[in-house]
Amino acid sequence: MKLLSAAENKKLDSIAMETYGIPGIVLMEHAAREVVEAVVNSKDFEEDDFQNAVVVCGKGNNGGDGFGVARWLSIYGYKVKVFLVGVLPNQLTGDALIEYRMFVKGGGHVAKITDVTEETIFKLAISKADFIVDAMLGIGFSGELRPEMKRICKLINESDKYIVAVDMPTGVNADDGSIDDDAVRANLTVTMNVFKPGQWLFPGRECVGRVKCVGIGMSEKILNEFPANAFLVDDEMLYALFPERRENAHKGEAGRLAICAGSPGFTGAAALASRGAIKTGSGLVSILTPLASRDVIAGLIIEAMTQGLPESMPGVLDGSAAGQILEFASKCDVLAIGPGLGTNEATQEVIREILSKVDVPVVIDADALTALKDHLDILTKMQAPKVLTPHVGEMARLIGLTAEEIEAKRMEMAYKYAKDWNAVVVLKGAPTIIGTPSGNIYLNPTGSSSMATGGAGDVLTGMIASLIGQGVTCEQAALCGAYVHGLAGENATEGTRGLAASEIAEEIPGVLHEYLL
Repeated sequence: MKLLSAAENKKLDSIAMETYGIPGIVLMEHAAREVVEAVVNSKDFEEDDFQNAVVVCGKGNNGGDGFGVARWLSIYGYKVKVFLVGVLPNQLTGDALIEYRMFVKGGGHVAKITDVTEETIFKLAISKADFIVDAMLGIGFSGELRPEMKRICKLINESDKYIVAVDMPTGVNADDGSIDDDAVRANLTVTMNVFKPGQWLFPGRECVGRVKCVGIGMSEKILNEFPANAFLVDDEMLYALFPERRENAHKGEAGRLAICAGSPGFTGAAALASRGAIKTGSGLVSILTPLASRDVIAGLIIEAMTQGLPESMPGVLDGSAAGQILEFASKCDVLAIGPGLGTNEATQEVIREILSKVDVPVVIDADALTALKDHLDILTKMQAPKVLTPHVGEMARLIGLTAEEIEAKRMEMAYKYAKDWNAVVVLKGAPTIIGTPSGNIYLNPTGSSSMATGGAGDVLTGMIASLIGQGVTCEQAALCGAYVHGLAGENATEGTRGLAASEIAEEIPGVLHEYLL
């Protein structure tokens, strides 16, 4: 599904009106009706106990939606009080003014909030309400809220009432998920046409509650033809992209995968990556590891083959290891390199030599990413298709920024460096963002905070490599791998703590059966 920025959403509305002849008031009416339908059909409350509403409107189109919501709530039999924040009714224009007039002429009353006395009246009204509809700014927020709006948002949040946001909660940036300190914290956000990035990016994601996307009268033709480069990964993508398997397939056709990983003390990383690959469907998995780790890893995972690599000292790869790894990888469909492999300079030099010469698709993770610091020219010169899977800290080290700077611009960072490095960049985190060399950006919505545990990323590395080995592109493997990885994490535990990375891997077959069969 497409993700559109605030500017793109406004352009979409303009195209619908100017090119396809749909009046703006028709779009606004559909939006208002869909919000009310979402309220009426919500399972979050019992209808008999949910009859008194306060609708808070701003001066723009979001406020116009709010007046329409108030009118339709009244038609449905709800008792509604409407407040207009920061402006007077005679300052309303366009479709918002039309909706205001329809509501008032139908018997509705709109109270203005322009001073402290009127704020006190508003506070009394929301204390008696069952739920509040926020229609102040929608996708129109950026920066900081004006003082009078901050006070209203604070009162709404302090009311402890059920809150429905129209399109976006007031104070949440639709593009990047940044928020004002007093941003409305909704229980339900009813968004129009398509999802917005800020509904999935933190901290905005914490403010939107449950998000319901609704149509407002635009045909599929309008939505499909509108250009976009940002997308939300969903079930349909998984169905379309996940590799099929013939009923009479054998292990040699299910992908030959080499995983170079696992120095002493970090053998679990190699085992977890292998487990992720096997559970995703790899036919043959071989672990290439420093000789000192071979026997330990062989005992951890019996389904994978293990090969010890020459060492200059225990756990540190000798320079001759590069040639052995390259020769072995040339006989495989894909190479994954990095998990727990080690950060000794000799090992790092071996990694750089491998990446400079490898000719099969490669998934670059963990210590292999560390090896690229100050050597990013290797990425731009590589001929092999490649997927990088950094978490925020690793990405920050690679490009010389702070983790906070990366976190604040997750989509921008994945977009820029996927193009600069001609690579698929899987920027792990909440949420994981996938950038592609073509300039497309994908936001993965699955996963939970329970997955904040060591080894979860190693499992993902194995999954992505497994899918490449089964015949899909690096981009497809990243999308499917991240999506299934998150679902497996969600299924593995009901809480927010106590999840082991190995449990994520064990859930993969169940997820694939549930979603693909």
